[in-house]
Amino acid sequence: QVQLVESGGGLVQPGGSLRLSCAASGIIFSINVMGWYRQAPGKQRELVASITGRGKTNYADSLLKERFTISRDNAKSTVYLQMTNLKPEDTAVYYCYPVNLIGGEWGQGTQVIVSY
Repeated sequence: QVQLVESGGGLVQPGGSLRLSCAASGIIFSINVMGWYRQAPGKQRELVASITGRGKTNYADSLLKERFTISRDNAKSTVYLQMTNLKPEDTAVYYCYPVNLIGGEWGQGTQVIVSY
């Protein structure tokens, strides 16, 4: 059974940076495509970025790619999301999840608030 623990969120001013971490267990981490998702207030959860076991990355759009970087450490079963030049519209709860996993339990997420 997959377990996901996200951390690193917080309150940050526009233009600031945060690095999110997600520790995974209960899966063979190195072979799973891992994704970072976010859910803004009143909106559906959306995929932000994903990374294959070998480190190939994909981003939801080119604008996010300019500001966000997804990475992973298979030895630590951890996936990261480095976020820079944060904007108020990045405010959301951020989750990680194995992209191809069906029916697993999501973690609690980590809250990111971008505001003065």
